[in-house]
Amino acid sequence: MRHGKKINHLSRKTAHRKAMLANMACSLIEHKRINTTVAKAKALRQYVEPLITKSKNDTTHNRRIVFSNLKDKYAVSELFRDVAVKVGDRPGGYVRIIKLGNRQGDNASMAMVELVDYNEIYNPKAKKKKATRRRGGKKSAEATVASETAVEEKIEEPKSQDAENKDEA
Repeated sequence: MRHGKKINHLSRKTAHRKAMLANMACSLIEHKRINTTVAKAKALRQYVEPLITKSKNDTTHNRRIVFSNLKDKYAVSELFRDVAVKVGDRPGGYVRIIKLGNRQGDNASMAMVELVDYNEIYNPKAKKKKATRRRGGKKSAEATVASETAVEEKIEEPKSQDAENKDEA
C-alpha cells in the first residue's frame, strides 16, 4: 500500500528526477506550453506551482530559492518579469493539464501542460465580462452626477431658446 506517499518517482533516481523536472519547468516557463506524458505533467504541476507562487513576491530571497530549483537564469528572469505579472491576482492553479490521447509509438497517455493565463482560447479575461449590480460605490455615484448634469443642461437649453423666441416676437 502507498499510504501518504505523495511523490511520483517516475521510475527514476532522485537526481535524474529533479533534473528532469527542472528542465521541464524551464521549458514550460520559456514556451508557455509543452507536451509530455500525463504522469510527468502531474509531477510537473506539483513542482512548478510553488515556484510561480514564490515569483509573485519579487525579493532576492525568493529569486534565490527559485534559482536553486530551476538552475537557469533566463527562466528565473522570465518567471519574475513576465509570468508573475500575469498571475499576480490569481490565488493558485497556474498550470492547466489537457489530455491529448495516446502516443503512437508506445501507447503512453499524453498531455499538454500550459500556463493558464497565456491561453487566449480558454482565458476568461479575453471574454466579455458580465455586468454586475452595484449599489453605491464610486463609479455609480459619478455616473449619476454626470447624468443629472446632462439632464439639467438639456432642460435649460430649450428654456433659453423659448425666451429668445418670445423676445423676437
